[in-house]
Amino acid sequence: MTEKTKLITPRLPRGFEDRTPGEIAAVGAMIDKIKAVYERYGFDPVETPLFEYTETLGKFLPDTDRPNAGVFSLQDDDEQWMSLRYDLTAPLARFFAENFETLPKPYRSYRQGYVFRNEKPGPGRFRQFMQFDADTVGAPGPEADAEMCMMMADVMDALGLAGKYVVRVNNRKVLDGVLEAAGVASDEQKLTVLRAVDKLDKFGSEGVKLLLGAGRKDESGDFTKGAGLSDTQAAVVLDYVGGKPPADNEGVAELAAMQALFDAAGYGPDRIKIDPSVVRGLEYYTGPVFEIELTFKVQNEKGQDVVFGSVGGGGRYDGLVSRFRREPVPATGFSIGVSRLANALKLTGNLGATEPAGPVVVLVMDKAETARYQAMVSELRQAGIRAEMFLGQTKNFGKQVAYADKRNSPAVIIEGSQEREQGILQVKDLIAGKQAAQAITDNAEWKAARPGQFEIKREDLVSAVQKLLSEQ
Repeated sequence: MTEKTKLITPRLPRGFEDRTPGEIAAVGAMIDKIKAVYERYGFDPVETPLFEYTETLGKFLPDTDRPNAGVFSLQDDDEQWMSLRYDLTAPLARFFAENFETLPKPYRSYRQGYVFRNEKPGPGRFRQFMQFDADTVGAPGPEADAEMCMMMADVMDALGLAGKYVVRVNNRKVLDGVLEAAGVASDEQKLTVLRAVDKLDKFGSEGVKLLLGAGRKDESGDFTKGAGLSDTQAAVVLDYVGGKPPADNEGVAELAAMQALFDAAGYGPDRIKIDPSVVRGLEYYTGPVFEIELTFKVQNEKGQDVVFGSVGGGGRYDGLVSRFRREPVPATGFSIGVSRLANALKLTGNLGATEPAGPVVVLVMDKAETARYQAMVSELRQAGIRAEMFLGQTKNFGKQVAYADKRNSPAVIIEGSQEREQGILQVKDLIAGKQAAQAITDNAEWKAARPGQFEIKREDLVSAVQKLLSEQ
């Protein structure tokens, strides 16, 4: 083979994945259940494009000749930089600001779609993945935040995860008050302190204490540098983690108001609980923050039992829309990681959908009679039945049936010359055939029995197939 005719190796780019019919069906069924909960709460769908002007994304303003740090970017005909969306929230903020005069306020919407990260891929870390968000823009009170938490809990229940999750809630204002009381001033030190708090579930209070101080060495000997707080400073943070909130704090009052709403609506601490260790989006969120944690155990790559962890979260982000408008615009919302949630449902047996049923396949036993076979297919389709005529090149009966098997077809329709003369058809029930095959070991017996195959009149094609599918 010359260099000119050299074949291209089929390769999937790193950080991306293909999706099969079974996976698409399973995720589609999951998304339908989530949508039903969102709409029950009065949220409506909105769809924004994959591309936004790069400056719209906010976190990644074009400060280089090519703004590609974290995002995938290109220039349009006007030499303006556009980027694939990094999340679904920044496009919502742009949409709301652009349509401010016509939208109802508060504006309640949900969005589902792919987002893109120009980052190094790794295990469970993709450059393209799906998110499913819900947001309320224009409602300043803790009632809107509490509603988000209750809706997250209802979504988990609808997906069959009751008793296997908890929605954990905290408030950025409380965290800021603790940091101020502890005398933590620099942004870098704040970040390190809050990361330490975030490790409470993983390392316990002693581990957090080390991370607040000089640092912590793990079992492998790897050292994580700490925040460098004094014992006195660390004690303030540890008191908070232990359940002692700062006094006279606006965030504490907001959490108390949310808790009253949870209690009134019947959401106990087994479903939604105030948790001081919740840390999210340090620069992004301005008030309540929350996340859905799945509480069942799974094995990590080292074979250790660990809690599955977060599948989504969010909080109040009152500053985002203000990038587009002078007046303050309050907003709160949350995002579900669709792929991660689907994996959780798979592990718990709640994903539901298996390989979707394929079409009924009309076999082509005689090329000269193609029009007859096409008429059968049309009759089935007009009756609302998935159907296709075999379009492959082989005339071999066994290979055509094998094709139908690979399509997960429920049945094949057979009309040879003898059947045509008699005005009949053979219907081969592939589901019954597979079940019968498990009990037959002798090939001759198999051929004689022709399990799952039966004869019908040509004019009874539609009714016979409908009956078969209902029985299956």
